[in-house]
Amino acid sequence: MVMSVLLGACSQETKKTDEIAPLIGRTEIKIPGGIMTPEALYSMARVSDVKLSPDGSKALYGVTFISIEQNRGNRELFVVNTDGSGKKQITHTPKSEQNAVWIKGGNEIAFLSAESGSSQLWTMNADGTNRRQISDYKGGINGFLFSDDESKVLFISDIKYGTRVPDIYPDLPKATGRIVDDLMYKHWDEWVETIPHPFIAPFEAGRIGEAVDIMEGEPYEAPMKPFGGIEDFAWSPDGKQVAYASRKKTGLAYSVSTNSDIYLYTLDTKETHNLTEGMMGYDVMPSFSPGGKYIAWISQERDGYEADKKRLFIADLTTGEKQELTSGFDYNTDAIQWLPDGQSLYLIACKEALTHIWQIDLHKQIRQITTGTYDYTSIHASNGKMVAIRQSMERPSELFAVDTTTGEATEISFENKAIEEQLTTAKSVARWIKTSDGKQMLTWVIYPPDFDPGKKYPALLYCQGGPQSTVSQFWSYRWNFQIMAANGYIVVAPNRRGLPGFGQEWLEQISGDYGGQNMDDYFSAIDEMAKEPYIDENRLGAVGASYGGFSVYWLAGHHQKRFKAFIAHAGIFNLEQQYLETEELWFANWDMGGAYWDKSNAVAQKTFANSPHLFVDQWDTPILVTHGELDYRILASQGMSAFNAAKLRGIPARMLIYPDENHWVAQPQNGILFQRVFFDWLDKWLK
Repeated sequence: MVMSVLLGACSQETKKTDEIAPLIGRTEIKIPGGIMTPEALYSMARVSDVKLSPDGSKALYGVTFISIEQNRGNRELFVVNTDGSGKKQITHTPKSEQNAVWIKGGNEIAFLSAESGSSQLWTMNADGTNRRQISDYKGGINGFLFSDDESKVLFISDIKYGTRVPDIYPDLPKATGRIVDDLMYKHWDEWVETIPHPFIAPFEAGRIGEAVDIMEGEPYEAPMKPFGGIEDFAWSPDGKQVAYASRKKTGLAYSVSTNSDIYLYTLDTKETHNLTEGMMGYDVMPSFSPGGKYIAWISQERDGYEADKKRLFIADLTTGEKQELTSGFDYNTDAIQWLPDGQSLYLIACKEALTHIWQIDLHKQIRQITTGTYDYTSIHASNGKMVAIRQSMERPSELFAVDTTTGEATEISFENKAIEEQLTTAKSVARWIKTSDGKQMLTWVIYPPDFDPGKKYPALLYCQGGPQSTVSQFWSYRWNFQIMAANGYIVVAPNRRGLPGFGQEWLEQISGDYGGQNMDDYFSAIDEMAKEPYIDENRLGAVGASYGGFSVYWLAGHHQKRFKAFIAHAGIFNLEQQYLETEELWFANWDMGGAYWDKSNAVAQKTFANSPHLFVDQWDTPILVTHGELDYRILASQGMSAFNAAKLRGIPARMLIYPDENHWVAQPQNGILFQRVFFDWLDKWLK
């Protein structure tokens, strides 16, 4: 099917929404006493999505500003020279600009904006002038990627998926019921009624022409929900092929499998070839080498295991030969970019809870480029220069210029300088703690601002979610260690069993062992820290979300009076209930071991025997439960059940429930409410 993209070089004034919200910009805030507050946290600018100009002289990036009053954010675009000079905000609109890239040799910028009422493709000069809409695609555009010669553009748009009641019964147009015949009828936070597809259109004289759905008639996602984006597509250097990642399954088959593949679509013949046929794990993020001899991608080996090692693979497109470049590297590859010589790649990888930039060549020789107590979250290199986004437990994301020879990184954005200069920073310290089975576990300890070792402080055990997600030097706007420490708490954050960054053996131990060694690791961490003279062992709390919420519920039934307060967000309370309620069953099958009704499955039976709801009779400690009703990964019924159980047991309990939040808490006022209720609860029981 060929679809028309009705286009012209529409002016900025051509199409406007009926009502324009007030412009959201940088928040000016005074912070008395230098102590982080929820309002200060939400006043911080959020830096993301950096791109270098073709000559490597300028960095283009986005900054999201938050309005607590309007309860939303707005993203603007900035340009700065890579030496840190000449920073300029080039957009000033009430509608966010997204997915911005350099085009026309760095003279223009293309981006997405909903200024005209739906998300469309726009261009402007590199200084922000001559802003013009160049698409008017009916379904809206969610992401885009120009071919190297900029003669064509690939874009993502949603198409209808499945049938509705009015399709079956046209005389019932107002019926709200859904008829469901298979699994994956809902995902993350939505009922699945649309899926994304990739379209290709010519781009000539500032206009986009007729668009072709390259997966026409296929009921599959590309990119893959809920988190896939334009990074799962790549143009070949000659513009004759597109590589994309897709899991070509639906319903039950989709819900139990992580097996996606990298597909090559040839524009002239409209033929599609599965490059990774027979590779049974999750294959994503394709990237052609300069010259097009090779294609690289990130690959997991085993079907159904979403936390399997993320391997860097390449294929020789002439011979078809495939090889793993990171076979001798026991850590995940999280992002890649080819160097101009086509013989090596930059990558991001987390090792021992620090996420850094590395370089690897086709002979598997790898070197670490950056060092320090930081997490690098994205990179972009051009013409011998590199820029990267870096964060830590002590600072939010900022943009840095990186010397790829020495690893030296120089900040060039300073988006939060005015706020940071007012704050007294809490320090994070790495501590290796011996576990119950004699291993060494890296545990971050975050001390309150102006920490005095002669005083006694309450302490919080932080339980990580995932469950396979490293406690690295991350910055969070909800689980923020700076604000916890600013409220007078020492935070103990262990990299317990089941987290990446410490080798596959450490990571994989958790699968089939819920309630086992990783819970002993938590006890090892908090027991060791409770021995310190500056921690009051009678004022300990435990907090966490998702698997961290499960951990809190489990600890509540096994802690033997260690803790005086608990907080669980979006946690699993009843594992049997979770097995049947969650949408991504591959996760439950792998980590839990299988279905609870399979009595012959010893691993599964062990898992379900450790379900927190079976130990409510041992609960004796005040607990706060928070959950979102749009959470389809772990349904809000889990949190409600835990709260109800505590109340029925006569245990002090409170519940914060959000009807309009998913697995996270995204809306600013809801986020501030979360922080206020969070510390009200802890202060009541620990101070």
